[in-house]
This record gives sequence, structure tokens and C-alpha cells, in this order.
Amino acid sequence: GFFQSYAVEVDVKDASNATCLYAKWMMRFSIKYETNSSDYKNATLNLSSSVTHNGSVCGNDTQAALLAVQFGEGHSWSINFTKTNETYQGDFITFTYNTNDTAVFPDAKRKGPITIVVKGTMHPVQLNNVFVCHNTASFEAENVTQIFWNVTVQAFVQNGTISKKESRCRADTPTSAPTVPPTIANVTTASTTTLSPAPTTAPKPVENPDTGNYSLKSGNKTCLLATVGLQLNVSQDKPLLININPKTTIADGTCGNTTATLKLNDGNSTLIGF
Repeated sequence: GFFQSYAVEVDVKDASNATCLYAKWMMRFSIKYETNSSDYKNATLNLSSSVTHNGSVCGNDTQAALLAVQFGEGHSWSINFTKTNETYQGDFITFTYNTNDTAVFPDAKRKGPITIVVKGTMHPVQLNNVFVCHNTASFEAENVTQIFWNVTVQAFVQNGTISKKESRCRADTPTSAPTVPPTIANVTTASTTTLSPAPTTAPKPVENPDTGNYSLKSGNKTCLLATVGLQLNVSQDKPLLININPKTTIADGTCGNTTATLKLNDGNSTLIGF
């Protein structure tokens, strides 16, 4: 990925060096945070001059595709895509901002990375179509407004070639394009569904999850080790229990001087980050 006028472009390649996931878009974030004096301020976070896309995944019939970018002082953003026989869609966005970035949060009371998840962010798009949306869209959750415009994205690219067939968002017309970058004042917030806490009356699991051993290395040394059995209790129309199978789960992530991140992908569209 690279930075150009607040735009980022990511071209993910598969093992044969063919494009499997492509995206180009512009985004910014408005974040309400608590200060040391216990009042609240609004901060604006833009993409920095250095953007990477470590951890992006092509995806296939059984594994979700993942578009992930990292920027600035410990900030990251990602969206996962799943597909059916005819369509693909973005299932959820994960955004992590780091209040240790004093240039953006000079007086934040809470220090360190904060992660939010927004679900149901993109309607289904026909396979082998590229999704295009020039107009602004936004998603609001947990004191964060994520704003996007000039979006072009195609997941599960076929034969390494970006499609010439376009699926436009409802706000667009074939000739429409924004003339100025959006501001908080002129953005219409889309209704979204956020992940909710599991209900206290959820049914007991039928079986316990298998215990997995997950580890990360820094060079030739193990820097993070987790031995854990994982079961997710998700509130939807009715409670959904998901056991994470260690035999099909891939561990990824990074180790730093003060923080470490463990990412687990079970190959069935379930992504978990610690």
C-alpha cells in the first residue's frame, strides 16, 4: 500500500504473484476521547505517510479474505470479505487506534490501543464485479466515526485481473464524484449493527472446545505463547455458539517492545485478535 493525498491503494498477490484482492480508497476517522481533566474532545485521525498492509489474505471458498492496513503510531484498520457461489461482501470492519499517539491524542486519559468492531458494512456484490463508491459513507460505533469516499474494491479477483464490470453504491451515479473531502458536518451516518454482548441466558454449549497451542516467533525465538480453548457466544437473532478448531486455525501477529498482537483465523470466516 502507499499514501497519496490521503488515499491508500493495496494490491494483494497470491502465491503465483497474481492479484487476488485489490482496493483503493480514502478514509479518515473522528474519535471522541476522554482527557486527563475528565472532559471529552474530538480528534481527527488521517492516514499517515507510511501505510503497510501486513496480514492481508487472499481468501478462498473456505477462508475469508482480509484487507488490513497499518499506519501512524500504532493505528490499524481491516475489513474481512466472505463469498457465496455468486457474491462477496464485507462482513465486519476492525479499527484499532492508539491513544499513545500524542500528536492526535495529546491529553488522553486512557493510554494504549483501543479496538472497535463494526458489523454489516457492505452489501453483497456480484463475483467478478468491482465495487465503486465515490460518495461518502460512514459507520459510527463506540465514539468513533469512520468516513470513507472514492472507494474501489474487489475481493476474490479471478485470473489476477481487476474486473471492468462495476457495482455502484446507491449514493453514486455513473458520473458522480465528490468535489471536496467530506467533513463530519456533511456526512450522513449509515445505520450499522455492532457486536453486542452475549445474553446472560444463552444455552450451555453442547461440547467444550478443543485446546490449541498458538505461538509467535521473533526471529528464532518464541515471543508469544497461548494455550487455550476458545468458544464464541455471538448474539444475533438467536445465540450462536462457535467452537474454534485448533487443527484448522492459523496464528499470526506481531511482538513489540510494549505490546503484542495474536490473530487467529479458523478458516471459516472467524477472525479473532488479542
